[in-house]
Amino acid sequence: MSEQKPRLKRPVENVRAELLADPDTQRIAKSLDMELEAYVELVLDYAQNPDKEPTLIVAPDEALRAAGYNPPTTQDVANFFIAAANGELGIGPPKSYYTGFEAAQAATDKPSLRGDEGQEPVSVDEETSEKLRKNLPKGGADRV
Repeated sequence: MSEQKPRLKRPVENVRAELLADPDTQRIAKSLDMELEAYVELVLDYAQNPDKEPTLIVAPDEALRAAGYNPPTTQDVANFFIAAANGELGIGPPKSYYTGFEAAQAATDKPSLRGDEGQEPVSVDEETSEKLRKNLPKGGADRV
């Protein structure tokens, strides 16, 4: 027996107006580099069609190049993941993780609700890192 997912119970126009005025919706759209209206329409589409699955498009490199994109090589992707594992990317959490109250919270000495403050990063010795790098799949024509 499949479970029915809830649909919108209010008129779409009302929900659209609320989403467009909502500061959280505006912040999320901005952090995704999307126009607010396009993001709201996407949210409404999924709210009206709760059984709809997100689209994942897989295209061959040649088709991407023909469309004007320059896809990364397998080695570029492997280097990216290695750099991420080594903490070398220099990026932090997405903007959508921040609420704007972080500075005020630190000033008042109240506990965080995120739960990761004050934790030491996991350290990995160089020998273990080298073993992981050595066993990293290199990709190629026979890889799926």
